[in-house]
Amino acid sequence: MQKEKVVIIGSGPAGLAAALYTARADLAPLVITGQQLGGQISITSEVENYPGFPESLTGPELVDLMHKQAEKFGARIKIDTVTEVDFTHGSPFTITTSGGEVYQSQTVIIAAGASARRLGVPGENELIGRGVSYCGTCDGFFFRGKDVVVVGGGDSALEESIFLTKFATQVRIIHRRDEFRAGAILVNRARRNPKISFVWNTVVEEIIGSDRVEGVRVRNVRTGATELLNTDGVFIFIGHHPNSQLFEGQLEMDEHGYLITDEHMQTSVPGVFAAGEIQDPIWRQIATSVGQGAAAGMAAIRWLEAVEDEVAKVEVAG
Repeated sequence: MQKEKVVIIGSGPAGLAAALYTARADLAPLVITGQQLGGQISITSEVENYPGFPESLTGPELVDLMHKQAEKFGARIKIDTVTEVDFTHGSPFTITTSGGEVYQSQTVIIAAGASARRLGVPGENELIGRGVSYCGTCDGFFFRGKDVVVVGGGDSALEESIFLTKFATQVRIIHRRDEFRAGAILVNRARRNPKISFVWNTVVEEIIGSDRVEGVRVRNVRTGATELLNTDGVFIFIGHHPNSQLFEGQLEMDEHGYLITDEHMQTSVPGVFAAGEIQDPIWRQIATSVGQGAAAGMAAIRWLEAVEDEVAKVEVAG
């Protein structure tokens, strides 16, 4: 069993920011990455709204910079996935990974992020990887010269739709309302793109296909009319859910599964902190996740210092 001072679960912007701050405090944090170094940002085609990069950069490029900066100060990156935690007995906490490693850590910072929501319609699960995708950046290349539909109305839906026009001949955005939730710049950019069209007030009820996606059955929510739209691909961007299942029964959560933290980013268990989209259902931006990760890192540092002070007092009194 390896003993650590700080274990960080997750390697997105929040996790890497927490790693940077705790590493600079000479705590040599261990970052357990999860399935992919960088989390969702690693599959983002272009980042235009992170301060300090006026020319923009890709998600993988930003992850690489954050990763190198954290390692420069002593953070250690472990490509592995946490499969079990034990927070029930207080610090030190036990963390077990899919690689068979077991760690005991005085503090834990959870930055496990969130995952894409699914539509939950017939044909979706069966056709994942055969025309159904949740990442235009990952799969857009495979739809060169093809027609695709995008489901959603937020920033991600429009960002990915614009990206997909690099490959697809036509991108139809299906949205259940008659206006987008996305920012004005993205909306205007999508409206100006000749390859993008809009299907308003409409929901997908079924994804059609045998070996590959062949179409979607949609319903107009105002008229009730249904129709079949032929398409080669379905890209779904309808939000995310927090990756908090691992912590059920051990940490306090809201009704949607987001971890509840106080003003110091501490969860319901002293010494366990959380940052980023696993505890943030509102902002969900790279910049806010970085700020939350930095705050969690500083809070963990102060928590460890307070514990060490208490131990010192006991030793002196003894």
